[in-house]
Amino acid sequence: MDLIIIFLLAAAIGGGAAAGYFARQAIAKKRAGTIEKNIAGKLAKAKAEAQKVQDEAQAKAQKILDDSRQEIARRQKEIAKTETLILKRESNLEQRIATFETEESELREKVQKLKSLKENLEELHRRTMEGLERVAGLTKDEARRELMEVLEKEHAKDLLEKTRRLENEGIDGFRQRAREILTQAIQKFALSQAQEITTSVVSLPSDDIKGRIIGKEGRNIRALERLTGVEIIVDETPETVVISGFDPTRRQIAKIALEKLIQDSRIQPARIEETVKIAQEEIAAKIKEAGEQACYDTNVVGLNPRLVQLLGRLKYRTSYGQNALLHSVEVSHLAAAIAAEVGANVKVARKAGLFHDIGKSVDQQIEGTHVEIGVKILEKFNVEPEVVVAVRSHHEDFPYEGVEGMIVQAADQISGARPGARKDTVENYLKRLGELEGIAKSFEGVEKAWALQAGREIRVFVRPKEIDDWQAQKMAKEIAGRIEEELRYPGEIKVNVIRETRVTEYAR
Repeated sequence: MDLIIIFLLAAAIGGGAAAGYFARQAIAKKRAGTIEKNIAGKLAKAKAEAQKVQDEAQAKAQKILDDSRQEIARRQKEIAKTETLILKRESNLEQRIATFETEESELREKVQKLKSLKENLEELHRRTMEGLERVAGLTKDEARRELMEVLEKEHAKDLLEKTRRLENEGIDGFRQRAREILTQAIQKFALSQAQEITTSVVSLPSDDIKGRIIGKEGRNIRALERLTGVEIIVDETPETVVISGFDPTRRQIAKIALEKLIQDSRIQPARIEETVKIAQEEIAAKIKEAGEQACYDTNVVGLNPRLVQLLGRLKYRTSYGQNALLHSVEVSHLAAAIAAEVGANVKVARKAGLFHDIGKSVDQQIEGTHVEIGVKILEKFNVEPEVVVAVRSHHEDFPYEGVEGMIVQAADQISGARPGARKDTVENYLKRLGELEGIAKSFEGVEKAWALQAGREIRVFVRPKEIDDWQAQKMAKEIAGRIEEELRYPGEIKVNVIRETRVTEYAR
């Protein structure tokens, strides 16, 4: 019984294993068929896509081939057209060469005929002159001298009048040309000028702020004046404070500082010192910016930054109410225009015009005329010698060494003398010159006195028998002292006392 059961169990297990094997084989075959089917579908799809790509490539290649054929045909037409044109030009050129050869041959024949004719004329002239000499008994040179003497005697007056007329016409022509050059230069550049004075006005929100500006026992106003080097005038003028000072840079610093203090409303010595430092930094930045802008406007580049800084200081410098920086820019443009018209060095004239008054930027701190100071500044910064020479002679303090110096002087006078450029009226100008000469003439031993260079120089001629050399030196100092005490003037005035002895004899 147990054996039967075991046998049955073994048979059942064997039958299950066989059934599982055959079932697994059937499932595997089914799956294999599905994979093969998928692979076959993908392969067919890939073949279709490949065929599509191949068709598109063939179409593009055909299009490229057709375009190439059209381009080749078009270029062949152009080449044929060009060949036809070249052949035509070659034919015309051959015709011209043939014509030139014919004309050259005819010209040679004419030249040969002219040579022969000239030889015949010279021979005829020689024979004629020999005949005349035989008849007159004079040589050729003797006959010419006698003829010239007769003509000179008969037409001396006519020749003299004609010579004078030609000279006058030449002078008038030169003057007219000079007027045209100056007119063209002025028309090319006309800079608007704003007149400036030696005081600055600060507007106040109310009169109550005046007391705070003055401070307790005047400590605020004293601190501000001490730090800025100007005089602050607080008077009865409503809502106004006046800043007075000969140095426009200091005056502008004081104005900016005072305006900032008024806005801040904290006015006390420590705050004043901080505000003045801030104002000084702002002014330094504005000066540098003004110098760079002036160089940009005049197209003068490659300068030392310190020289540009000195140029910018002219923004706060005036001459008879005319802003010195604007004046320098205007002179630069005018000098360049004049130099271009007369054929001078435009670059040198432009640069010399820009820096001709550079000495005014520091003439209140250094002794000497602004020309002498300007020359030293330019030499220090290694500016071209031609520019230095032109700047040195623009006020005739030194002799001219080139035409550029004359051009800069002319441009300087045009800029300063044109109407509206400077503040002085003709009456005030003449009055100041008269007072200047009157002071000099009031001294004993003075023979005559002349005010020159728009009142910047006074030349005093003394009688050498009454004034010796030591007295002349003393007189120069006394005249300068009187001028400083009695007259008001911008810049400085040079006093020249001249004592000379002349001995005259006549040879009879």
